[in-house]
Amino acid sequence: MFEQTFKNIDDILHKDAGCSSELDYVEQTSWVLFLKYLDDLEQDKKKAAKLAGKAYTPIISPEYRWEVWATPKDKDGKLDHHKALTGDDLREFVDLKLFPYLKKFKVNAESPDTIEYKIGEIFSELKNKIQSGYNLREVVNLINDLRFQSHAEKHEMSHLYEDKIKNMGNAGRNGGEYYTPRPLIKAVVQVAAPKIGDKIYDGAVGSAGFLCEAFEYLKASKNLTTKDVDTLQKKTFYGKEKKSLAYIIGTMNMILHGVEAPNIVHTNTLAENLADIQEKDRYDVVLANPPFGGKERKEVQQNFPIRTGETAFLFLQHFIKILKASGRAGVVIKNTFLSNTDNASVSLRKLLLEDCNLHTVLDCPGGTFQGAGVKTVVLFFEKGAPTRKVWFYQLDPGRNMGKTNPLNDEDLAEFIKLQKTFADSPKSWSIDAKSIDQATFDLSVKNPNGGEVVAHRSPQEIMDEIVALDAESARILKDIKALI
Repeated sequence: MFEQTFKNIDDILHKDAGCSSELDYVEQTSWVLFLKYLDDLEQDKKKAAKLAGKAYTPIISPEYRWEVWATPKDKDGKLDHHKALTGDDLREFVDLKLFPYLKKFKVNAESPDTIEYKIGEIFSELKNKIQSGYNLREVVNLINDLRFQSHAEKHEMSHLYEDKIKNMGNAGRNGGEYYTPRPLIKAVVQVAAPKIGDKIYDGAVGSAGFLCEAFEYLKASKNLTTKDVDTLQKKTFYGKEKKSLAYIIGTMNMILHGVEAPNIVHTNTLAENLADIQEKDRYDVVLANPPFGGKERKEVQQNFPIRTGETAFLFLQHFIKILKASGRAGVVIKNTFLSNTDNASVSLRKLLLEDCNLHTVLDCPGGTFQGAGVKTVVLFFEKGAPTRKVWFYQLDPGRNMGKTNPLNDEDLAEFIKLQKTFADSPKSWSIDAKSIDQATFDLSVKNPNGGEVVAHRSPQEIMDEIVALDAESARILKDIKALI
């Protein structure tokens, strides 16, 4: 039901003059979906309060509730076409009344860790791009037929919403940055093994895939007490995101998964000076796939002891600094990090090996990230003690991966099993830190059983990245021309 509804909505938005890409489809579907979800959430809370003999005060004022503006009913419980706004009337109500009303929630909320504040933040960042009020009416009607009241319904909807986020990659390189394959995220979370009470952080949160999966993992980890539930809701998940659309999608994704007021902040993580991070700012677990390849400005680079234009290397310094002593991390990074000979790469590997226990390196094959022409590794480390031994695992699903053959949970099952004991196998082996070259700290060791963790990129990978960079350059030039 959800899948067909999303497809039908995309078909409607494709015809609308205000929506030109998959990014727009996701963004515009999101705000309508969110308001319907919020209405169902309010209904659930109202019922729960009634069963407990308590009064419930709705978040949304009467005239802005879903059943009033979106789907007024007649006496037979069907959509009242005489009262239901459509065309210009609907678009003007949404643009001139509904959005301004919801935007004010940010100012009026008691604190940032409330759902009211998040509503205000979301609608401060968003705007309605659906130009035809008739198209908007069709979208509203389709979403009204969805239900989010059972656990199964919520699970299915959040899963399909993730699929929509993944499809944002079709809109170009920027969209693809938001999505890390779900099986890889699950494996990273399982190895990091967060516990209830840990503060979990992603400083490049994107669509919040790592935080959502960590929430699912912790929910299933034990029978939750009321205190546990409150801890998961308010004191566990933290994130930062620079890009507006990713910030909105990430916040809504967490709310749709069941975290009502996610602690996600719209900011450039790298603008924070590492010297200003104090103990109170630190986290127990870092889970992240920071963007790579971007060139940060000189003034941003000055916030870091190891200066480099490579965004992912700045993020890695940030993550090491912001971890508590004994804190754990799982971070995705380009595999060339293991062998690059520039000063920044060498210095960063030295920092990682000396300040942290880099216990595991997962080498991911090409095609793991659909549409990205780079190979990656996942670094698993603990802060506070130097590295003594590094365990490598070379992931090899035995097939070429792509859109029709994506990474799956089964592909990573052996890695998760062997990693528990750092066992040797045809795909895994360990090296002693003492054997690492103390001049270069090169980690590109060969698999003694055949193969190599890091290799020079193939011509196809290089061509893919050139195409992606050309497309990005063209987009930037287009934006500049539009401003002139």
